[in-house]
Amino acid sequence: MTTAIGQPLTRVDGRPKVTGAARYPTEFPAPGMAHACLVGARVAGGRVLSVDASAAWEEPGVLAVLTHENLPRIAGQPPLVPSLFGGPAPGETFFPMQDDAVHYAGQHVALVVADTHERAQHAASLLRIEYEESEPLTGIEQGRDQAYEPEAIFGGFLPARNSRGDVAAGLAQASVRVEGTYRFAANHHNPLETSGTTAVWDGDELLLHDGTQGVTATQLTVAALLGVPLSKVRVVSPYVGGSFGCKAMVWHHPALAAMAARAVGRPVKLALTREQMFTSCGHREEQEQHIALGATHDGKLTALSHHKLSPTSPFDDWAEPSLQTAAQMYACPNYEGSYRLFRANTMTPTFMRGPGDSSGMFALECAMDELACRLGIDPVELRLRNLASADPASGRPWSSNGLEECFERGAARFGWYDRDPEPRVRREGAWLIGTGMAAAGYPAPAPGTPQRARARIYADGSVVVQAATPEFGTGVATAMAQVAADALGVPVSRCRFEKGDTDFPGIAAAVGSAGAGMISAAVHTAATALREQLVGEAVADPGSPLHGADPSQVAVHDGRMTAGPATEPYTDLLRRNHRPDAEASGTWHPPGMDAPYATTTFGAQFAEVAVDPELGLVRVRRMTGAFAPGRVLNARTARSQLMGGMLWGLGQALLEANHMEHGTGRWVNASLADYLVAVNADAPDVAVELVEVEDREVNPLGVKGVGEIGQVGANAAIANAVHHATGRRVRKMPVTVEDLMELPLA
Repeated sequence: MTTAIGQPLTRVDGRPKVTGAARYPTEFPAPGMAHACLVGARVAGGRVLSVDASAAWEEPGVLAVLTHENLPRIAGQPPLVPSLFGGPAPGETFFPMQDDAVHYAGQHVALVVADTHERAQHAASLLRIEYEESEPLTGIEQGRDQAYEPEAIFGGFLPARNSRGDVAAGLAQASVRVEGTYRFAANHHNPLETSGTTAVWDGDELLLHDGTQGVTATQLTVAALLGVPLSKVRVVSPYVGGSFGCKAMVWHHPALAAMAARAVGRPVKLALTREQMFTSCGHREEQEQHIALGATHDGKLTALSHHKLSPTSPFDDWAEPSLQTAAQMYACPNYEGSYRLFRANTMTPTFMRGPGDSSGMFALECAMDELACRLGIDPVELRLRNLASADPASGRPWSSNGLEECFERGAARFGWYDRDPEPRVRREGAWLIGTGMAAAGYPAPAPGTPQRARARIYADGSVVVQAATPEFGTGVATAMAQVAADALGVPVSRCRFEKGDTDFPGIAAAVGSAGAGMISAAVHTAATALREQLVGEAVADPGSPLHGADPSQVAVHDGRMTAGPATEPYTDLLRRNHRPDAEASGTWHPPGMDAPYATTTFGAQFAEVAVDPELGLVRVRRMTGAFAPGRVLNARTARSQLMGGMLWGLGQALLEANHMEHGTGRWVNASLADYLVAVNADAPDVAVELVEVEDREVNPLGVKGVGEIGQVGANAAIANAVHHATGRRVRKMPVTVEDLMELPLA
């Protein structure tokens, strides 16, 4: 029987998005709408001495100027917990304008509200703010001597140190050792839609239209900050114009918009500027990772030491979990990994696509490539010799794997074994040509709370399924209609998925590639409950052709319930009993952290580059990725997600970088005019192989997700290809012209 799940259906949200019918959070109109403009601190440390707003107040249309002197105090600060876990998810444990302290450049120190956006912007430019400035602490070289090892990172969720075996002994017994320090520039998010919120009070009830990956996370966070009962806060977010991590946690602007709306007694729209996206929504932190690998002559790993140093904010112990998958990727008996932090004049870092593993796997996979060169073993073969049949960290078996098939199919499609392994031997005119590969891995996390959905079928045969997840570019509405169609046995064209509203059943924020698995599990559970309810009613109904049948023997297809020769459409059952609809709810209870298996999505990345040795230019000519994400809900949207991740990996490898000015503590590339991202002209041919593996443990449908894995390993494959082309090993991201300009031409 053909199923809807897996089919490459066209996105149902495609037409409203390209025609402009889809409304985004700052496009919702409200009578008497006012507009808010944030003002960021010009200094990176110190305090606000005074705010002169007299010139701003003289401008027409100005309704409020809020600073630390008159902004209401928050009711409480929720703890810093990753948004996946279903609770409040503030981006940092700091809320602005509660006192005169300045912790980082761009920190919100004032908020101006006016009757038009332009008037608010102009009035904000007239504020005269005086500061007492202190010398900022910015980069790794400044903070190295002040580094400490925290008890935990990632909101207290992950320990800062892990080990197994004896690393010193493992390195001592190794026949070959590879050691290196890898450096990473900071990265910033730049989705098409900047973050923004529209806040509307109706008496003591608050409605927020917010750009977020989790409406429930926004609801819980704002309610806690404002001291408002949860039942009085509704968050709506049907469409979000991209996120990639900056809208996973809840930053200050939703609560500030609500505060401003309450202060002026009318709806308020607050949209961050493109420049404020660099100072208001977190970032991937600058970091340094040191790796030491030991191996036998035949390539079996004996030890892995992996340590990370990075800046965090003055108030949070945050580091992206760069050592997580790297510790589990290979069967290495001796491992040690740790995080060290130093407090800098920066806001708290946050999720960014491929959080942690994008950087950690870059370091590991470049070191593995160097080890393969030292041993004279093909890089794919080296990895195959070290495949882990179970999670080396916990000893738990994988819920599913597929990595070996990813290597095989990816290498075959790319033509990997046709290459000459010797670096710097292939040329095309002035260009040096090289190929590289890397393994990929990303956890398939389960949310910390039950996930819920609701399914309803109408007497005309149409189906509506509801859950509180937004659509931020992943195609969730299409895929969930496919899930509901299969569970109920109805055509997918008859199913509609409604989303992005806290009035719908609760779903945790769709972060860390968890969205597809947890939302589909909830939708499948709700639709299955509705099917079983209708089958139970039919076999108990004397008027039904199925009366007296064994419910377990009833099949559903094309909107009909069938047992042997007896059949009845859902519509007939409902109409005969004078019912306009039937409804059921479903709750999926995630297995939790104590599950007896380990869940990781695996993949393999391959890249070909051309390098101009005179100009130091790198052009990626083609990329191939093979991935094993469990069951694929929609082949078209999955390939799109994976391709997007691979191209972002290209940008991360060659273009994306931000640095702080040490004297001012400000970001150097603080707008899209200066911050480099990949564009169409940079995009090579990209091939994606989907390796479907059965997984009966991770969730009811065996879905692991594809949102993050596409980026992981892409940067390392490109860097390894650059080494193969040039013979030069670059241990940093991004690889720049300056790294390659001094290449010998011969």
